[in-house]
Amino acid sequence: MVHSSVRGEVSDVVSAVEDTMSLTPQDGGGRQDRRGTDGDRRRRRRRIVRWSASVLALAMAGTATAGYLYYEHLNSNIKKENLNNADAKDRATASKANAAGQTPLNILLIGSDARDTAENQKLGGAKDIGTAARADVQMLLHVSADRTNMSVVSMPRDTLVSIPKCTDAKTGKVYAATADTMTNASLERGGPGCTVATWEKLTDLHIDHFMMVDFSGVVSMADAIGGVPVCVDANIYSHTSTGHGSGLKLKKGTTSVKGKQALQWLRTRYGFEDGSDIARTKAQHMYMNSMVRQLRSNATLSNPDKLLGLAETATKALTVDTGLGSVTKLYDLSKELKKVPTNRITMTTMPFVYSSDGNRVLPKPTDAAKLWRLVREDIALDGKDKKKTTTTTTKVTDKAAADDKIAVQVQNGTKSSAESAVTGRAAAVTELLVGKGFTKAAADTSALLSADQTLVRYPSADLAADAQRVAKVLGIPSAQVKKSTAVDGVTVVVGADWRSGTKYTADDDDTTPASASALNASDTKACMHVDPDYTW
Repeated sequence: MVHSSVRGEVSDVVSAVEDTMSLTPQDGGGRQDRRGTDGDRRRRRRRIVRWSASVLALAMAGTATAGYLYYEHLNSNIKKENLNNADAKDRATASKANAAGQTPLNILLIGSDARDTAENQKLGGAKDIGTAARADVQMLLHVSADRTNMSVVSMPRDTLVSIPKCTDAKTGKVYAATADTMTNASLERGGPGCTVATWEKLTDLHIDHFMMVDFSGVVSMADAIGGVPVCVDANIYSHTSTGHGSGLKLKKGTTSVKGKQALQWLRTRYGFEDGSDIARTKAQHMYMNSMVRQLRSNATLSNPDKLLGLAETATKALTVDTGLGSVTKLYDLSKELKKVPTNRITMTTMPFVYSSDGNRVLPKPTDAAKLWRLVREDIALDGKDKKKTTTTTTKVTDKAAADDKIAVQVQNGTKSSAESAVTGRAAAVTELLVGKGFTKAAADTSALLSADQTLVRYPSADLAADAQRVAKVLGIPSAQVKKSTAVDGVTVVVGADWRSGTKYTADDDDTTPASASALNASDTKACMHVDPDYTW
């Protein structure tokens, strides 16, 4: 495309020049003795112009070749890995299109603490090069199907999650599934494709792409952007007598940070608020919001030299999935992201509770499940979406069997990451169904599951109507009736949102939980609170 376009432009230039020279004025009755001389001059001028046009064509062709080679150079900078390294059964289904045929985008942003180079080792403060990389920053970026809004959800790095079985695409090593493991360990158990798989298992959200950057990438990107303004409400020095801390030292107020200082900001825990990973996540949100505003208003993007520098830096800094592994694809993605107004970008943190020992965090049962539901249903976290009046469900054409003819299994899924299962819930809901005429209902005591939300599952289309009938009687919304090959018949999974009582109340409130600590990207007054013990 590059070569053919330029060749066409060059041809047009040459033709236009030659056509212009062929239209030299006629000698309107001029003397015969000057015709030869004038003709020679015209032919000479024509040759000069043709020669000049050829030089111009060569220069343009050379520029095009250089441009093409530079394009290929940028492509070669980009590092690529598999999107998902889990077994197919552990992957979430693709997002559904809306009524207009538009599909949302889910992109996982990963910040790696890899010490795989001398620079990363120095920036990270490790003693040795080559220690296993961990995903210390994880943010799910959800772009709405209609591109009117964007939601970002961070998960603290010390969140305890279940990591599925993953196969490292580079080495072929297989990592067995594990439970109650810090989420940042997913990166060392099969690469970024395992981190993606972990998110899908936790959220039931299909992730379309990932983008990963390491320490040196953060530094170089911050330099290329020209600095990102951040704010602290007091002088801060993130440093302890025992050598802990990022080393960040800033004066009260707003400072434009870049290079190593930008990395220090993103890694600071000691000195921000309560010194937790949650406070660090909040600081990262402020940085990203400020960076978005900076990129959209800064002259960097209109200065060719700076823009080329940014392109060079960005491509070197990134590791992406194969679906994003070219400059063209990254550019197309940037155009989609650019459609979202700054004031419709919302940063949040996964609602959490502390583990029993207080050293780790767990997804907060009700609030975290609600946040994932809002993202799955493509509902904006800034609360500015119009209330949805309809919900897309599977179309059922068959009629349900009589209630007393429908065989129903009931499973206990009330166990959550933060709470143990409620004993006897499967039996209690079975008794409720029998009392409503479903005499073939039976409790499956062999299955002890973990489900944030109560579901009705069915294995095939011929049982869809029966499943919908069971859901209607129990008051479970039709959107929570799911086809699943994991069950043999109509199955009710009593989730963590129905731990007691005989009446199920669906959470149809679409407001973002306060515990998600939402922050709008257009908020220019956001400022990190400094722990008084770390002022100077």
